[in-house]
Amino acid sequence: MKKPVIFGIIGVVILITLIGGCNSYNGLVASDVEVQNKWSQVETQYQRRSDLIPNLVSTVKGAAKFEQGTLTAVVEARAKASQIKVDPSQLTPENIAKYQQAQGQVGQALSRLMVLTENYPELKATQQFSDLSVALEGTENRIATSRKDFNDAVKGYNTSIRSFPSNIWAKMFGFKEKSGFVAEVGAEKAPTVAF
Repeated sequence: MKKPVIFGIIGVVILITLIGGCNSYNGLVASDVEVQNKWSQVETQYQRRSDLIPNLVSTVKGAAKFEQGTLTAVVEARAKASQIKVDPSQLTPENIAKYQQAQGQVGQALSRLMVLTENYPELKATQQFSDLSVALEGTENRIATSRKDFNDAVKGYNTSIRSFPSNIWAKMFGFKEKSGFVAEVGAEKAPTVAF
């Protein structure tokens, strides 16, 4: 009579372990999918900015014909950034850094372009430029929000794969830590504003 009870207890323990393992595994999969979804949102917002650039450049080009160097820098930065794609399953620190660097160059070029437009009051007065500026500002805010949401999803995922007992299942099934966005070099210094 003792053997069936012992086998029953062992069976219940194994069953509970398997059910717990399934829940842990499914939770890890859900966290991984959430990170991939948030990455897609980041890419969508950067694509939105990239799509606005040709209209902005052509609007500025008409008013600032001799500022060709700045316009060319914006177009080139956009072209380079659009060539860099990161597979959501390969969110390594190196891949994130390359993507972030390319997008940072676009941001810097756009900043120079917006500073340039300060010299052209007639350009700032046009409705098309005003609309594009507002759309670009909104897009930059969406990018910041998407990056924060992505980093939050990465934090949740990384916490899951390191927490017990999920860490056992993560190691067994090859779930690896993912990287998020980090502040750009020099971001800790306040920018100098001079008029």
